[in-house]
Amino acid sequence: MSMINWKTYIRYKFDNIMSRGVVTLVVGLFCLSVLFVTAIALIATLLNVGVGNDLHHDHFFDLFWATLTHSLDGGVISVQTGTWQYIVLMLIATVGGMILLSILIGVLNSGISKKLDELRRGHSLVIEENHTIVLGWSPQIFYIIAELITANIGKKYSCISILAEKDKVDMEEEIRMKLGDTGKTKIVCRRGNPIDLSDLEIINPHTAKSIIILPPEADDSDSQMIKMILAITNNPHRRQERYHIVAGIRDPNNLEVAHLVGKNEVSIILVEDVIAKIIAQTCRQPGLSVVFNELLDFQRNKLYFHEENSLVGKPFSKALFAFKQAMPLGIRFADGRSQLNPPLETRIERGDVLILCAEDEAKLTIIAQPEQYIDATVIRESSKKERNPERTLILGWNRQAITIIHELNNYVAKGSQVHIVADSSEVEQTIAEECIGLENLIVTFKKADSSSRRTLDVLNCHTYDHIIILSYSQNRKIQEADARTIFTLLHLRDLADKTGHPFTMVSQVLDVRNRELVNITRADDFVVSDKLNSLMVSQISENKDIANVFEDLFRSEGSEIYLKPASDYVELRKPINFYSVIEAARRRGEIALGCRLLSRFDEDALEQGVIVNPEKSKLITFFEEDKIIVLAENDF
Repeated sequence: MSMINWKTYIRYKFDNIMSRGVVTLVVGLFCLSVLFVTAIALIATLLNVGVGNDLHHDHFFDLFWATLTHSLDGGVISVQTGTWQYIVLMLIATVGGMILLSILIGVLNSGISKKLDELRRGHSLVIEENHTIVLGWSPQIFYIIAELITANIGKKYSCISILAEKDKVDMEEEIRMKLGDTGKTKIVCRRGNPIDLSDLEIINPHTAKSIIILPPEADDSDSQMIKMILAITNNPHRRQERYHIVAGIRDPNNLEVAHLVGKNEVSIILVEDVIAKIIAQTCRQPGLSVVFNELLDFQRNKLYFHEENSLVGKPFSKALFAFKQAMPLGIRFADGRSQLNPPLETRIERGDVLILCAEDEAKLTIIAQPEQYIDATVIRESSKKERNPERTLILGWNRQAITIIHELNNYVAKGSQVHIVADSSEVEQTIAEECIGLENLIVTFKKADSSSRRTLDVLNCHTYDHIIILSYSQNRKIQEADARTIFTLLHLRDLADKTGHPFTMVSQVLDVRNRELVNITRADDFVVSDKLNSLMVSQISENKDIANVFEDLFRSEGSEIYLKPASDYVELRKPINFYSVIEAARRRGEIALGCRLLSRFDEDALEQGVIVNPEKSKLITFFEEDKIIVLAENDF
């Protein structure tokens, strides 16, 4: 073993001191400064030097003070008088003080830079309570933050904390650019891995109101999602009360595992399954996607849970007319069950809560004797309609297509057809494996470029009742997939204009900005996947009970939302209040929650003439192509 000399030893000790941080260095500089000033003062005392021609010389403490002032203020030396030995010592003190002060400034500057760098990395602890946490980063996050900001408008203070494997400053800059002023809602970004327990502690999940987990943009997104849930629920430092976690799963096969991991602490959304069901319902009813947006968006009509004691003991049918500016959709019973459009004779018991659609909570007030406003003379009696087979054309392909086909099978009449056109050879095999046992549908496939004008020309699109344009989201980037969807849509519109046969079309668009690029001049529906998922996640994060309502709303069993001809309910071309429309729907066992007026289509093309929860006393004149929006068990 080689001998260590004193220089190496001193250098080693010096390196250790330098690595201990700013506080240690400042303390060390202070001690060195005291030693330096003491040494100069002691030398001056021993040499018997003093100020000017003073023969009595200065005391040690006087010399110590003089040396200290010289080391702190270099300008003192210019006016200094005394013996030459004294002046030389003070000059040394001044130069030494300047060196020590420069080192101190450098140390402080380095410490501040290091702290700013740490802040930039986003590893400091978040000290908040009752805040909303978002784990992960994806394009959905901007919709979610925007919705949460809207939901928190009435609050004095709210906080959204984000943890993602992304630079903190970059996250803050993107949010600032896309959302602008966030009002009273504070946005806190931190960088870290949501699966890492130590990183998870940074955002303080144990005091959070709700936790939103965004699905990573990767093939194994479900496994990453489940790991994040495990990191929260199995954390050794977890809180005793239940967490409120909202997560999205893509593959239904992973749903059971997610429930096992999250148990009753996680509300799980089958992301692609829900979108597929919405597409299947919307393709048969133009304007339905606007209704869904209306119910999911915090900026518009929202779903509320409201207990109204004055209605206890009365049938649910009485509640339909009780609110002037709110529409009851169902009941959450005292045992926790929720039901949309329950049997109208269902009695409202104490502890039952009404599920209402309203603009805000201030509108949840009842009125006396609402039945007086019903005009029975304008109500038409219901008549049984026969269901005819339907032909549906699907252009494009992704994982949601199979769910769409099975969902359509639940709605259409026997003998209906679905023809699929896509540019993938794997589709035919998938159809053969997954579409066995369909009772009402006959499925056929053609391999071709679904966005090609030549392909569309030979398909005789005008012979189909419904056309669905699916996004190629599996094997293409978002903008590229949306571009193909838009090209297909433009070709179909041109074909409709030239043939004189308008199509009922539903287009799946991934980026909401691309919807606004296309000038909507007719009743086309756009199903924006990311936005609808984000709206749903935001709603559930604010109110866990809404998850059960959405589950009822999007499944084929029970009641769904339908747009039915206004002529089936009331007289046309006559001013009618909405109380009368509600009564007409009630007689059929349905709930009227709005209308679609094509006369208003040009006023706001994006809303497609859809009005949800209109003021009941306001007079509306219906025409031949107008629709009534109802909650019903079937569409006939």
